[in-house]
Formats: sequence, C-alpha cells, structure tokens
Amino acid sequence: MSLRPKSAWVFPGQGAQRRGMGGDLFDRFPDECAAADRIIGVPVTRLCRDDDLLGDTRYAQPALFVVGALAYLAAREEEPPPDYLAGHSLGEYAALFAAGCLDFEEALRLVCRRGEIMARAAGGGMLAVLGERLDRLPGVLADAGVDDVDVANDNADGQVTLSGPRESLSAAARAVTGAGLGRCVPLPVAAAFHSRYMRVAAGEFAEVLSQVRFAPPRVPVISNVTARPHDPLLLPDLLAVQLRRPVRWRETMAYLVGRGVRTVRELGPGRVLTDLFRPVLAAAPAVPAVPDGGDPGPAALGCQRFRADYGVTWSYLAGSMYRGISSVAMVARLGKAGLLGFFGAGGFDRDEVEAVLRSLTADPGPGRFGMNLLAMPDNPALESALAELYVRHDVRYVEAAGYTGVTAALVRFRFAGAHLSADGTPVAVRHVVAKVSRPEVAAAFLAPPPPAMLAALVAEGALSAGEAAAAARLPVSGDLCAEADSAGHTDARSPFTLVPDLALLRDAEMLRHRYHERIRVGAAGGLGTPEAVAAAFVLGADFVVTGSINQATPEAGTSPEVKDLLAGAGIQDTAYAPAGDTFEFGSRVQVLRRGTMFAARATQLLQLYHRYDTWDEVPAAIRDAVERTTFRRPFAQVWRETERHYRDTGRAAEVERADPRRRMALAFKWYFAHATEVALRGDTTERANFQVHTGPAMGAFNRYVRGTELADWRLRHVDVIAELLMRGAADVLRRHCPPVAISEQSRWSDAD
Repeated sequence: MSLRPKSAWVFPGQGAQRRGMGGDLFDRFPDECAAADRIIGVPVTRLCRDDDLLGDTRYAQPALFVVGALAYLAAREEEPPPDYLAGHSLGEYAALFAAGCLDFEEALRLVCRRGEIMARAAGGGMLAVLGERLDRLPGVLADAGVDDVDVANDNADGQVTLSGPRESLSAAARAVTGAGLGRCVPLPVAAAFHSRYMRVAAGEFAEVLSQVRFAPPRVPVISNVTARPHDPLLLPDLLAVQLRRPVRWRETMAYLVGRGVRTVRELGPGRVLTDLFRPVLAAAPAVPAVPDGGDPGPAALGCQRFRADYGVTWSYLAGSMYRGISSVAMVARLGKAGLLGFFGAGGFDRDEVEAVLRSLTADPGPGRFGMNLLAMPDNPALESALAELYVRHDVRYVEAAGYTGVTAALVRFRFAGAHLSADGTPVAVRHVVAKVSRPEVAAAFLAPPPPAMLAALVAEGALSAGEAAAAARLPVSGDLCAEADSAGHTDARSPFTLVPDLALLRDAEMLRHRYHERIRVGAAGGLGTPEAVAAAFVLGADFVVTGSINQATPEAGTSPEVKDLLAGAGIQDTAYAPAGDTFEFGSRVQVLRRGTMFAARATQLLQLYHRYDTWDEVPAAIRDAVERTTFRRPFAQVWRETERHYRDTGRAAEVERADPRRRMALAFKWYFAHATEVALRGDTTERANFQVHTGPAMGAFNRYVRGTELADWRLRHVDVIAELLMRGAADVLRRHCPPVAISEQSRWSDAD
C-alpha cells in the first residue's frame, strides 16, 4: 500500500477582502465576470476597487466568492486537482464550486442571497482573541459573568473569534486582557456571525437552500460545521447551520494533516489560511498518517461473512421500532448507504404492511431492507399472515422480537426456499435475527425446528418436504442478538454477562447439532457511543444492532415533539413500566421518564388490576383521578373504544366473552395503545401520557454529541449516526489495542 503526500486548496472568507483583489483574473475570465456583473448588479471590478462596498456584507461576500472561484479556474490550468478542498466560512462556497457541487452562476446566486440575509441580521459584533493560553478562555469568561457570547471561529490553538452583543464583547475583552490571556481585536462586521444570534437568519437561509440541488463533490470538501468531508445529502442542512455554528478551522486543518495533506494552496486574497496551516503541519509526523485507499476502520469490525450475507458495508444493523418509528424513509436511507435496517411493522395490519412492502421494493436503492416480525400470542393469525406476506414479497431479512419460543409462522418464513445443495449441504435463503435476553429462549432459536412442527407445516402445504429436510439440519436463527438494557421490552440484562453467555451457549449448541456454518451472536441495547460499540465487539459480538438513538432522527416515524424530548434526555431519564401487550403478566418496558408521566400512570393501572377484581371495586376517588388525568375520559367511553378496536380487528370474541376482571384488563391495555398514539401524533395536550420506548443509550449519545452539530436531531440522519459510531469504535480499538490493530483475526471479529 503506497504512501504519498497529499494536497488541499483552501479559500478564505469574509474579512480577507482588500482593495484591488482579483488583479488580472478578471481579464482572464471575461465570461464569468460578465455573469457576475449581471447577477450582483454591480460590476465586480468596481466592487473590488471600492472600500465602501467591500465593507458591506451584501457585496463583500459575492466579491470574495468571484475572486476565489476565478483563482480556482486559474489554478486548475496550472496543476492537477488537489486531494481535498476547504473554505473558511464564505470560502466554503468557492470550495463547493471547485468540487462541482454547483456551477458558477448557481453558487454566486446562493452567495448573494446569503449576503443579503446575513446583512439583515444587524446588531452585535465579533472579537478576535489572540494568545497562548486560550484553553482557559471559557473559565475566564464564566468568572467574568459573560455567558452570552459564542465562539464563532476556532481558527488555531492561539486564535479564536467571539460573537455576541457589543457590550458583552467589551466585557470579554476586559476579562481576557485582565487575565493575561492575550490581546483582543474587534472585527469590522455588523453582526454576530456564526453564533446563536444568527438562528433566524439560518432558518431563512434554510428555505433558500431547500430549493437548491447539489451535485456530489468530485473532490472531498471539508465542512465548517463538522470538520469532516461533506455528505452530499447533508449539504443543505449544514450550510444553513453554518450561519449559527462556529467555523471549526483548527480541527479542519488537523483533519487534513491526519489524512496525509502536506501542502495547501490558498486561492483568494491574503495568506491567513496558509499561516494557520503551518503550525499544524509542523506538529505532524513526517509520514502521512493515512495510506492511499483510505482506512478500512469499521469495515474490519465484526464478522466478514455476516456482511456478505446481509449485503452491508459494516457489521451494523438498525433495529425495528414499533408502529413504523423505524420507517420506510429510515430503512430506505440505510439501504442506499450500504447498510440495513428493519421496518417496524408492529401495530400495523396486514394491508398496511403490504403497502410498506410495495413502497420498499419499488425503490430499494443499492442496499437492502428488513422487516420485523413480532410474537403475537394474542393474534397468531396476524403473525402467520405477515410471515406469509414476507415470503410472497421475497423478503430475505427478518428481525424476530418478543418471542418466548419458536412459532410455526417464524419457521415458515425462515425455511421457505430452503434446500439441499448438490453436495447435500442444507441451505436457507432467508435470515432471521432473533433478539433474545434469556438463555432458554436462545436455545430454542439455536436448535432446528421441532420435528412435529415441521411435519405439521408440510402437511398443511406451508413447507415442502425438501424445505423441511433442509430445516431439520439448520438452526431457526443463524443470527442471535443478545438484547441487553434496551428500549421497550427488556429483562434489563447486562451486556457484559449476556453476550459472552450466549456465545458460549452458541458454541455448545453448534457442537451438539453439528452445524456446518457458524451461528453469529450480535449485541443490542446500550449502544449510544463509539466506546459502547467497541466494547460489544471486544465482548465477541459479530455484529451490533442500534435502536433508541435512531428515534431522534429526521427519518424516524414519530413526532417532532417526541424527538425534542429524546434529544434532551440523559442516561438517568428512563424508567421501567408495565408492557401493554403482556399487561396481565407483569412484563416490563423501558420508557422515557423525563417530560412524561406515563411510567407512573401505567404502574398505577397494574397495581389497581392486581388489587381489585372489577373497575367498580376501585375507590371512587381513585377512579375519578384515573378518568381525569390518565384516561382523560370516562371508563365507559374507554370500554366502547376497546370493543370497537377488537371488533374492527376480527377479534370480537375477546370482548364478548370478557368477564368484569378481563374487561378491566382490556380497558387498561387501551391506555397503552392510546399513550403510544398521542406520542406518535405529538399531541401536546397529552404530553404527560406520552409512551416513548427508549433506553439509556439515548442519553449517552446526547452527551457524546453535545456541542456539535448533531446536538440538533434534525441533522442526526441514521446513516450519519452509523458512521459516527462505527468509525469511532474503530478509532477506540486502534488507540487501546494497537498491537493487534483491527483485523478479521482479532478477538472482536470472526476468524472463519
């Protein structure tokens, strides 16, 4: 693998403008200049000679863009293209033009609108702080009571820019100089750019960006917001957020050096960016940090055969979430990113699920998708109908959840199409990821289907004799997922005991049944940070499955109100509550506690059920309180709605033969369905009743991304989260386990 130094071309931003910039570039590119004159409304050559106009944001930004863009056109005639492009604030638009994301006129029009919007955000200012010990700056400002200024530009270890109200900037300057941190230089700008005070402007600019179509970059462009290469799908979001977020230039330079960049060419007026690059380069190792072809990183974690069987880039899955919270948009986006997610079919009827399948199979993208199949002891007909539907639509991947044993419906799906190869090896063409937390349930999935069940399926024509013959020599699930402290239904197991225990059980069952292929064991629950994902692989997981963290994403099929609550949660903000589907048996689900009273109210209903035989036996004061705060309607109305639901779903007998105690249970179970519905709908009048399944991984992820662009759930796309966790996990393992690095032969990967 060859190593070579790499290069980057960088573009300065507003503040770099100076009288006379552009020089002979205007004569070299007359067509672009004519277009610029028409779009700006003022000759660009005049702009670059007029100090007054260059001091006006409306004109300074388009003038700087034109000079940077023309400098790029000249540079590409002189030398090969660079390996990376980057621009400081406004300069990012010249970099995107150079990468082919926008043509010259499109980019200039966008820059003009940006300048107009930012010019209207008058008030406040910016202050450059230059010094040796700027790591002390936050503490100095806090001690001085200056809490309404933001870091706007993090340019270098010794140079940052603050934005905020002018009086507060003056107070900040006094605090900095008084503490001996360095000197302060007010900047000649009319607003507090790249700060919280640009939120309205950022929202207005987001509307403009929503109408712009960006082509994928031909050369990676480093985002000011993330200090990482732009994801083409996130370009509009990040360019809007850029107005109110700091420019992470110090991290951008460090990233480029870490990727092997050893030279930068600054295209535009001045040498500020070149000077900022030099100390970063001086501290870099002599050999480029990354070889040509990139870093395999996350592609080396987990089981290679798993990745091949599931058609995914990484040993990573996004688990299903009830009622389409893991939505069509979510699994489609994952599929197009080379990953796989499971659609949350729980709570939908057969026709609704079939409509989802038509949508997914019409445009599956380059990746694949999976569906979930829930155990339905109270509605086995629907479970069987869904399994049959999956076979008919040739679904190849199913996540099985909530099972306490193997059912005929699940076996029908798993072994439809199974056969013996020419050499007699049994082959199953469909994959089941069985989520389990109890060894006895795991053992049922690790074994072949019971012979009597196979015989019955053959007798009714659900499996052929050949399919049953192959099934008799294969496990019900080839991929067992250890579900630890997870959202929703949980036994609150510890992953540190559960994953190794199931791996040992897997090894014993493989020997007992003499399987020809290794069963994979994955991990789910608590995976909210790269460190947690790395720990799962160290424990021996062949793959990981995320859940809670995918709810607070743009793709999740729940309400913005729920996403806001989730994005504000900490690891302590969950509670255990009774499970609605198994209410009478005391099973538990893990739910969000912060901002909702659901856990307490659901627990009260379970206590009432165990204490009283009928609703009428419940003391009148308690009945009144439940009807007023929990049900928000009379018990009689709840029962009417319950009856209607069971009749509409073909289970009228359930309510017709219900005795008073059973009626109370069914009415109480209505509350659980209602609490889910109001949360999905985002009905703020019922926020106290929101049932939101989540585990502590949500809070861990929130803390991990605090202070970054992903603090805003609107930017937490599911594939972005996957990359953050998997690349981060690879980095964690590389740092802490350098002798073994990351390979298919390491302790946390499959050696077969």
